[in-house]
Amino acid sequence: MRAIGGLWRWRNNPLCRTTDLVEAWLALVTLLLIVVAAPVIGSLVGAVAQDSLQRSVRAQHDSRQLVTATVTRKLDRAPLDPEPDTSVHDTRTRVRAAWTAPDGTRQHDTVLIPLKSPHPGDHFRLWTDLQGHMAARPLDSATATTHAVLAGFGAAMLAASAVEGGRRLLVWRMVRRRYARWDQAWDRAGPDWGKAGTGS
Repeated sequence: MRAIGGLWRWRNNPLCRTTDLVEAWLALVTLLLIVVAAPVIGSLVGAVAQDSLQRSVRAQHDSRQLVTATVTRKLDRAPLDPEPDTSVHDTRTRVRAAWTAPDGTRQHDTVLIPLKSPHPGDHFRLWTDLQGHMAARPLDSATATTHAVLAGFGAAMLAASAVEGGRRLLVWRMVRRRYARWDQAWDRAGPDWGKAGTGS
């Protein structure tokens, strides 16, 4: 971005090449795109993501119910023991539980619950779909908003990176072309350079 400052200094300099001006203008346009376009893209992506995620939150809350389940039997904990090479200990317990579905049917299934020593008759809360089958906890509005903000921020960063990457690619191509021209000029002057009587 130093080329932007050089744009003003180079404007009337006889040593200024066309590529120097192009590089400076390219840097200025890149800066403007990063400062203006990237935040706009990020806010648009964030708004679209927020709308979609909030619709998903409403749909999940409409299609899932929190019911009270009752422990009918504690099951063997062995399959949930942590691996010997991990330090994570699962504090949940497998139980056989029963609950009444939102449609009034009685359901039974094996459930993981956060009770250390459950006994038959203990109650706990469980998310189910409208037919009474176990379901994941629905997404909450605050989490959806966080995901939307992160999506918008990521889109802005991606747009800024793409603009800067495009600038660097164009500058790299200009520099390669400049070096190729220098090589051609040296090839023309090279055989006679420094010899007496060649006008150098």
